[in-house]
Amino acid sequence: MAEQVVTIDTEAIARQLEAALTTRQTIPPLTETLGPLTPEQAYAIQTRWTELRVANGERIIGRKIGLTSRAMQEQLGVREPDYGSLWASRYFPASGGRVEIPMDILIQPRLEGEIAFLLGRRLAGPGVTLQQVLAATEAVALSVEIVDSRIEAWRIKLADTIADDASFGAFTVGPWSRALLHEDLRTVGMIIHKNGEVATEGIGAAALGHPARCVAWLANKLAEFGVALEPGDIVLSGSLARALPAERGDVFVIELHGQPPLTVRFV
Repeated sequence: MAEQVVTIDTEAIARQLEAALTTRQTIPPLTETLGPLTPEQAYAIQTRWTELRVANGERIIGRKIGLTSRAMQEQLGVREPDYGSLWASRYFPASGGRVEIPMDILIQPRLEGEIAFLLGRRLAGPGVTLQQVLAATEAVALSVEIVDSRIEAWRIKLADTIADDASFGAFTVGPWSRALLHEDLRTVGMIIHKNGEVATEGIGAAALGHPARCVAWLANKLAEFGVALEPGDIVLSGSLARALPAERGDVFVIELHGQPPLTVRFV
């Protein structure tokens, strides 16, 4: 028997998420307080929250893709990734390969190492292919996403994380590289050190088999909502390794084959 679709107040939920963000007070899972939400309902909440933030001066500078690994998809019982928006206010530029992330804007952060794409041409689905993504990309870079959840204790189902801007917290990127774009991104390796010790390792193929395939998925998914990826957009293509919990004082060094390392300190 199919679950009944619940009726929701998109505006009220979006404002609830904004309040959780600004007060740093988590809320119970939406899928518990409201009942089973469809992905479409969750994206409607996310979209309204984004509109509220933009109306208050926020600027959207790209997109992030989540749930790109088979392990995460199996954990949440889903068969495809999800996406969210990148907020300009949560972009922390690196200087000399170093960046400090303030803990006082975050709740329960985790760090992920990814490959970022800088688009040089418009990508509009449906039917966007991996090859078209690579042709439309200006450059790629090592990137770090700080995922964070406004949902208490990370007790998320798919609809919870979608509504919560795909659990976006903050991000930074290393130097943009055209040379890396011409390597086989499936085989590019990543190592993340936490407080001087190797904490996790990953490879480009961990993200749907190829990071550019994630971007193709995103372009095609956005087309369902009448949206395209535009020149200048930054796309975080998905984590290459497991997410690592971060606390004030932690120092991470993220290395991607052939690229300068990024040092991220939580302050």
